Amino acid sequence: MKIIAKSKRPASQIALELEIPPETSKQAYEQVVRDLSRKVKIPGFRPGKVPRQILVQRLGSKNIKAEALEKIVQESVQSAIDQESIAVLGNYQIEPTFEELVGNYKPGDALTFLASMDVPPEVKLGDYQALEVKAEEVKYEPSQLDEFLDQQRSRLATLVPIEDRPAKMGDTVVVDYAGRLSANEEGEEEAISGAEAKDFQLELESGKFIEDLIAGIGGMEIGETKEIPVKFPEDYAREDLAGQEAIFNVTLHEIKEKELPELDDELAEEISDFETLAELREHLESQYQEKAENETKGNIETALTKALVAIAEVDLPETLVSQESETLVKQSLMEMERYGLDVNQFFTSDRLPQLKEAARPEAMENLKSSLSLAEVAKLEKLEVDKEELEKRVAELVEQLSDRQLDMDRVREFVTDDLRQEVALDWLREKATVELVPEGTLKAEEEEAEAPEPDSETEVEPAIEVEAETVPDESE
Repeated sequence: MKIIAKSKRPASQIALELEIPPETSKQAYEQVVRDLSRKVKIPGFRPGKVPRQILVQRLGSKNIKAEALEKIVQESVQSAIDQESIAVLGNYQIEPTFEELVGNYKPGDALTFLASMDVPPEVKLGDYQALEVKAEEVKYEPSQLDEFLDQQRSRLATLVPIEDRPAKMGDTVVVDYAGRLSANEEGEEEAISGAEAKDFQLELESGKFIEDLIAGIGGMEIGETKEIPVKFPEDYAREDLAGQEAIFNVTLHEIKEKELPELDDELAEEISDFETLAELREHLESQYQEKAENETKGNIETALTKALVAIAEVDLPETLVSQESETLVKQSLMEMERYGLDVNQFFTSDRLPQLKEAARPEAMENLKSSLSLAEVAKLEKLEVDKEELEKRVAELVEQLSDRQLDMDRVREFVTDDLRQEVALDWLREKATVELVPEGTLKAEEEEAEAPEPDSETEVEPAIEVEAETVPDESE
């Protein structure tokens, strides 16, 4: 085998043009014929005694050539890879195609072909030592703590029947309801399957049910029956109802008001392991502050990573993109299983290529980020802390104790993750980071993406409404 030429190709590929000398071409073919004559059983002949002409006639010259060529290609390509010390990703491809090679192959004649293969991409970084970024600073707001405690009081509230006033927001009501779609062009109304209930208990709070229905029940008296117009949200879970207009016939039977427990030490003991409200408040405040700090850190790291990728040149090989896309699809599958969803409805063999294709942009972004950070760690000779590595590996093994793990892959995964963290810490020390109020950058992005109004069109001024802060229920 002789390497005629070695060249770089786009998408991080290397191509090797190989020449197989005549003697190797003939020897490979003759060896296959000898091996087949010993293995193939043909009636009337002992193993190894089958005449060559009959063997070739029975098996077919093309099939014998194909087997010889497969041996030639595999051995010569592997020899060339070893000779050039190439780190190959995935499988190699040959040109011309294998079928074309078989058609042109003549044992005893020289043979040339080209083998191309994906290799780890080169990463070229710009001036990564002087990055300047903006990141949103998340601050702890004392109102978060009060909102959490109010949620806990609401959860433990006692429902007290009310008879001397109409229903209002915050109440819990018992209703009968039945929904029907609004009249179509023929004036016909259609009952909505599944939109009917008797003695249904409902909290009159935003997000608990269909917003129009909750608003319509507000103000109703006990015993009152009312028709409430409803428009289902465009993103409603039932696709057949999304965006549809309907009428709900509602009868109100009961109104119950929440009687909240006192905000005292007794409540603290019931909802936590702390004996006093002061201790609970101190603990919650510390948690919220830590959460805010972590979110700010995450914003800084995201900004640094984006800035780094913006000055990096990475020619991604298809092998890595395909692997990362598949990983993202598998992660989605695991997430759906965790929520008890039937993944077989979504991940069919027909849909898998579409899902992988849809994941490609995110896969490419992930790869550019991780490879760029790995290059920073390499250039700056940053090392991963061994104790932290062993700790993370042990934690991951414990989390995945119900699965069979490849420990080499686990260790490689954790090492890569830690290497990125070390690189980010280093970048943060070197970079100029400007912290801006939360929501600032998002507003700037939206403003930049907004289309410019037509100069001839009169534009009404926008009405700014401050959104109510939604407490994080995960705390």
